[in-house]
Amino acid sequence: MKILVTGSTGLVGTALIPLLTTGGHEVIRLVRSKSKTKPPSQGSIDWNPDANYIDAAGLEGLDAVVHLAGESVAQGRWTTAKKASIRESRIRGTQLLCDTITHLTKPPRTLVCASAIGYYGDRGDERLTEASPAGKGFLADVCRDWEAACEPARRKGLRVVNLRIGVVLSPAGGALKAMLLPFKMGVGGVFGNGKQYMSCIALDDLVGAIAHTLMTPSLTGAVNAVCPAPLTNHDFTKTLGEVLGRPTILPMPAFAARLAFGEMADELLLASARVEPAKLLESGYQFRCPSVAGALRHMLGK
Repeated sequence: MKILVTGSTGLVGTALIPLLTTGGHEVIRLVRSKSKTKPPSQGSIDWNPDANYIDAAGLEGLDAVVHLAGESVAQGRWTTAKKASIRESRIRGTQLLCDTITHLTKPPRTLVCASAIGYYGDRGDERLTEASPAGKGFLADVCRDWEAACEPARRKGLRVVNLRIGVVLSPAGGALKAMLLPFKMGVGGVFGNGKQYMSCIALDDLVGAIAHTLMTPSLTGAVNAVCPAPLTNHDFTKTLGEVLGRPTILPMPAFAARLAFGEMADELLLASARVEPAKLLESGYQFRCPSVAGALRHMLGK
């Protein structure tokens, strides 16, 4: 297959591309253009969603698109400008990409577009599957509109998969990388009361799930990309401490988290989402790390 990947320099993209190429697929990277006068590097195509620009001619002949691009929600305080950037980087880019590929002479057959379990909002211990309705809050609104931006591709007849991704576990980046130093120093602890559910997925399983989705025609619509065993923040904290052999006795109360992180604390650190990967399991995907404990031991070599 000839596969276009956006967000190719991010944590997920840099792990996905080697998996696809070793599987015999041709990968083209969609990269932000720095200059219209400078030709793109080999194997890449230019775009600039802010300027509504994309090299449409370079997209002809694709079999599939994996759209991962979007500004990080976990870096920087959520100011009004930051929230606008988070939203626009996802929705505007997705709209531009979908509008472009649907007008190609021969559009790709499949679009796998990233989304997030933020779609479900703060739901306590409710078991959430792909059939569960959207929640409330900033992230839920962004995810709902992000997925809706794929509608032109659906109307054109593409198989569209909205991959609702959980907390990605990797020592190379994301939440786990940020946690490792304080936990190794013995100053890690639960956030708030620790009862909120964390739905995680090992990076290896996420890229495996993306490849599986590309090759599984029966998968369409929302697909939860989380491991089958979500656990509470208390249990995650305890497990990470045990894997590292360090104590976890310094909690961050909810009020302190809100003082430190503002609105982001309520939606990322204190919100609870008990998400299950129903469609992935039904379609036969075999998780490499079905439990968070196993994922942490595998990734940290313990």
